[in-house]
Amino acid sequence: MSRARLVVALDVPDAESARAAAARLHGHADVLKIGLELFAAEGPALVREFSEAGWGIFLDLKLHDIPATVQRAVARTADLGVELLTLHATGGPAMLSAAADGRGGATLPRLLGVTVLTSMDQAQMEAVGLDGTPSEAVARLCGLAQQSGCDGVVASVLEAAAIKAARGTDFLVVTPGIRPAGSARDDQSRVATPADAVRAGADYLVVGRPILRASDPVAAADAIRREMETALGDE
Repeated sequence: MSRARLVVALDVPDAESARAAAARLHGHADVLKIGLELFAAEGPALVREFSEAGWGIFLDLKLHDIPATVQRAVARTADLGVELLTLHATGGPAMLSAAADGRGGATLPRLLGVTVLTSMDQAQMEAVGLDGTPSEAVARLCGLAQQSGCDGVVASVLEAAAIKAARGTDFLVVTPGIRPAGSARDDQSRVATPADAVRAGADYLVVGRPILRASDPVAAADAIRREMETALGDE
């Protein structure tokens, strides 16, 4: 198993907060995740700034639009030096294939299909008309994502091992909902520890509040990385 990478979710409201977190955590995490809130506040300039500073960038925009629009959006993110980019697998095969075409033959950004959000449970799935269990929906959408040219998916740790078994070790699995033992679940329904994620085969572990809201974020990040390395050594 290759070394899993730690992603810090910069779920903060502005560039000042993001820069402070990035400076503090430099060398203690591998990738910065920029989501909708921060991107809406600061735009592409901050993405480019962090990329040029040497950070891997996970741009979590969950694109979901007509194929031509998504294709052009992917092309623009490639100009920013983005490593990972999300789009909703429920956008369908035409949209996903157009996204892959948007890279123009390049390998980056690596495209991740969002399957079932970790904040969704069985009741919420039924409310939006998704059939079956979360695991069954994830399996269907993983197949669609892979066949349409995506490099991997975002899924909970609970599905990670099955995805790797069905789709191969090169198909990326990015796992949010990571909570060290004793941490609050917050608004996540399906969570797991860093060790659980590594043992399940996750390639990237996304952690936000357990690091950013810790009294010592550096110590929190280092503890998570130690747990990841220990679990990797157990394999």
